[in-house]
Amino acid sequence: MRLAGKVAIISGAANGMGAATARIFAREGAKVVIADVMEHEGRAVADSIGANARFERLDVTNEENWAAVVASTVRHFGKLTVLVNNAGVSGSAEQDLYSTDAWHRIMGINATGVFLGLKYGIPAIAAAGGGSIINLSSIAGIIGSEGIHMAYNASKAAVRLMSKSVAVQHAKDGIRCNSVHPGIMPAMRTSGRTAEPAVRAARMNVIPMRRPGEVDEVANAILFLASDESSYITGSEIHVDGGAIAI
Repeated sequence: MRLAGKVAIISGAANGMGAATARIFAREGAKVVIADVMEHEGRAVADSIGANARFERLDVTNEENWAAVVASTVRHFGKLTVLVNNAGVSGSAEQDLYSTDAWHRIMGINATGVFLGLKYGIPAIAAAGGGSIINLSSIAGIIGSEGIHMAYNASKAAVRLMSKSVAVQHAKDGIRCNSVHPGIMPAMRTSGRTAEPAVRAARMNVIPMRRPGEVDEVANAILFLASDESSYITGSEIHVDGGAIAI
């Protein structure tokens, strides 16, 4: 098994890419913490996995929540070796693309939430002798996007650079840190305009593979970065986008 002996926290794991990642991690031998604000859905994912999974309520913008989840993980499973900062919200549901409130909300979840995960996750992973951190960004963290609040682009770009910063600063602690950049995927729960069929169909025309991605395709990229197969990869980014960035 590719993740035997590893213990992971996955934020935003109650559905979508986070849930897919949790299931694949458990299948490959890891113990996983399903961390999310959506308690009913998160507990259901943990229950479906079984004894090697547990649910922890986590609001990623809440520093005390992060401290408690990391401490609980170490107490229950003995260590933390993998952190997947997956929780995030879309910027495509905003009617006012210059809303200051939306800026703070999106940046708070997508960027500050990742920072807080790093703040509390890094010491625990270092104490375990090292491990891997995977931060979920987006191709929108590399290129501009039409019809979404610019906070989404800005927050995902911040995730990309935070990942590189951690890679440089914590290689000495045996910690690798990389970012994953999905392209067009199944619509997020918080999506707006990008969930509209006409908009999605138009976007398919600029993707060389002419189809949206699937959550398991992202989860498999995360699995690779969490495993020892990627032991000499840090500060890098993987685009799971059907070739969109190649154009």
